[in-house]
Amino acid sequence: MPVPSKLERSLLSHEEYETIRLTHHPAIYDVEVAELEAMRPRLRKMRDKERTLGRQRRREGRGKAEARGASFPGTVERTSERKQVFAAALKRLNKELGRLHNLAARTAHVEAARKALALHRTANFTTYPPAGATANDGMVPNASRRRRKIVTGAKIGRVSQATKVAQAMRDSRGM
Repeated sequence: MPVPSKLERSLLSHEEYETIRLTHHPAIYDVEVAELEAMRPRLRKMRDKERTLGRQRRREGRGKAEARGASFPGTVERTSERKQVFAAALKRLNKELGRLHNLAARTAHVEAARKALALHRTANFTTYPPAGATANDGMVPNASRRRRKIVTGAKIGRVSQATKVAQAMRDSRGM
């Protein structure tokens, strides 16, 4: 259950309240990320101290533990409520840090996507270098490595004539 700000103010000292006040709605957006990160261990320490004091008081009340130290601080009367205040502030702080982290990650992803799209679009249009002032020799044909077989025209006619003669002889046999 959320604790009203007036109750927080009545439960905490001035220094503690100033730390907690920065975790509330409008003020938390004005605080830098580094300050929020530095505030996290302080809030954890405050919450853990109140939790320890509350547990010790309960153990003393049940008769399971001896009293620790000479006396408790003056704020020990409502340790569970003070612990709830610190836990709620820590929860708000963690939520804001998570939101800022997600926002930074989203921004980085959008920038990477835009860069990838620009690279993709430039890859579609290939640019060729200019021809320059003078023309090049251009492409030079490679010589064929196969051996040339030159058959004279007379030989071609002789073979064709021999085929004709052989066919005529077969036809004249009359089979």
